[in-house]
Amino acid sequence: MVARQDLRAPAVLALETLVVAACSYAGGRLGLLRGLTVEGAVVSPVWPPTGVAVAFLLLLGPRCWAGIALGALFVLMHLTSLRLASVGVLAGNTAAPLCGYFLLRTAGFRTDLSRLRDCLSLVFLGAFAAMLISSTTGAALLVGTGDLQAGKVWSVWLAWWVGDAMGVLLITPVLLLLPRVRAPAHPGRWKEVVGLVVLAGCLVPLATFSPASTLFVIYPLLILAALRFELPGSMLCALFASVLATIAATDRTGPFQHLSDVEIMVNLQAFNGAMALTALLLSAVITEQHNTRRSVERACQELVEVLEHLTAGEAAARPPRDEDDRPRNTG
Repeated sequence: MVARQDLRAPAVLALETLVVAACSYAGGRLGLLRGLTVEGAVVSPVWPPTGVAVAFLLLLGPRCWAGIALGALFVLMHLTSLRLASVGVLAGNTAAPLCGYFLLRTAGFRTDLSRLRDCLSLVFLGAFAAMLISSTTGAALLVGTGDLQAGKVWSVWLAWWVGDAMGVLLITPVLLLLPRVRAPAHPGRWKEVVGLVVLAGCLVPLATFSPASTLFVIYPLLILAALRFELPGSMLCALFASVLATIAATDRTGPFQHLSDVEIMVNLQAFNGAMALTALLLSAVITEQHNTRRSVERACQELVEVLEHLTAGEAAARPPRDEDDRPRNTG
């Protein structure tokens, strides 16, 4: 029995590593489908492998780091031939999610994202702070190898950093919440789900591909999704809107058709960032309020039960009154 368990642990670890590597590579291939050119360098507005890596680290622990590195290696091999500088890029892409994981664990992060502090930690520690490592390493290596001029490094660095951060903000919450999603038990909730899907399917393509610059109409949809379905609904709507906006931006259609490369990157990243923050923070506030209300309701119910037990105990302990003890009318 002990020998079988000893053999099972390496097999599970190898399987986890392959799954993480495959998901990271698939996310990288998806991210490479839609790239924008900034100062001659092609960057992805949303880099899914960072979100995949942070999510798997939070779910499985740091033992899956090899899968993250292996997935990044496969993406590099797909992009270009391996060079000495590739080792630095590989190290940065592996170290950034690991740094984000340790920062989140230090902050007491919970994967159910039921508290506002968890969403704030994911934004500022897992995305903005940790992704500085990968963007700085990648931009510095491009300058060091002569592929990028030093005067253009800040534009590429910023685009790289924002793309990695958007991967964490948009992909990680969805992957963390997917195992917890349950089918609605009440038939009325199914009607709301269908209504939200139809509304998003009509509104989001219209807003992202219309030349009238109507991206702002997506925010009421996010608010509605957050109010009715909390974080799962709002984040799925945000991810759907981000994908369509990225397609419109890279195809230079809709509100992006008359913009330069830099203007497209700035507008798209501002839209994705504002949308992800709105979905995350608003849903977290609503979830906290619902949890607080349920806690108060449970406390009230427990208090009622305690009072009922006390009342029943006093009634049982009170002795019955005899006929002789009753007050008599002497008038």
